[in-house]
Amino acid sequence: MFFALWPEPAERDALAPWQTLVRGRPVVTANLHLTLAFLGWQPAAAVAPLLAILDGLHVPPLTLEFDMLGYFSGQRIAWAGMRAPPPALLALQEELIAALAQAGFSADSHGPFRPHVTLTRHAPAPEARITTPVQWRHAQVALMRSGTPDGVYRVLRARRR
Repeated sequence: MFFALWPEPAERDALAPWQTLVRGRPVVTANLHLTLAFLGWQPAAAVAPLLAILDGLHVPPLTLEFDMLGYFSGQRIAWAGMRAPPPALLALQEELIAALAQAGFSADSHGPFRPHVTLTRHAPAPEARITTPVQWRHAQVALMRSGTPDGVYRVLRARRR
């Protein structure tokens, strides 16, 4: 399970062409999202408290402007990111991590939060440069479930404000 910013289909589709700018195995367009907290496998009993955390979050209006490609070399992941993530996004993620910890959940972390959307896996470092940014204005905060890395993600609940 994980918490994510889950965009509208048109916003996901706007990022899909970026996948042609990088090599590797593309993420299914319908799965493009921005992970806020990855929890891994959770038992069915965890769903209710996780939904309560989602319902208790202060979700500010967010405009995300993806304007760069990045790369996680250890995982060989090419991603879309923001040179200047909005402070409201960083505050939302911090609030979520604190609420999870208070409820006894531990989110997986690979270091400091680096907001991104995974475009391709098993990728070499991207060489392309982005000339036209893509904005997400209608993404919802969602609790998601996934069976496999390449499986279709299922929204358990999503909300805006």
